[in-house]
Amino acid sequence: MAPSDCKTLIQRFYHLQSERLETYRLFEEGHEAYLRTGPHYDFERYRQLVHEITQAFCGISKEVLEIKGKLHHSFDRPDLSEHIEKLQSKEKDKLQLTARLQLARQQAQDHPEDEGCREKIQEIKQDIIKNREALSDIMQDFKYDSEECD
Repeated sequence: MAPSDCKTLIQRFYHLQSERLETYRLFEEGHEAYLRTGPHYDFERYRQLVHEITQAFCGISKEVLEIKGKLHHSFDRPDLSEHIEKLQSKEKDKLQLTARLQLARQQAQDHPEDEGCREKIQEIKQDIIKNREALSDIMQDFKYDSEECD
């Protein structure tokens, strides 16, 4: 395959990462809307949102993994595929942290007197910050290493 094909794959990868960020934004907005329906939460609508978000993340991850395979096998770029593997792992962690944060926010809303809920939210937020920093570092490494595909 030509270097331009490698560049196209990398551009598609960046586009998928943008889609992933947008999906997180929609997930967060949907959760905020869900919390506004409390104390008698509209769980059916939220469950539908979670289903749609899950499908979106699965589609993105599937395509990212296809890119990872092509970079490794078709372009002999195990360095780039390794970055993507690390990124996928951190993205999985981010999704789990996001779900934990949403649950903690609902618990804090349902039990405003419980200081432990607010502390738990702060701990999860700190973990999310660390996760974002790790994701940013991986993306920087990927960007630097992928410049050779030009």
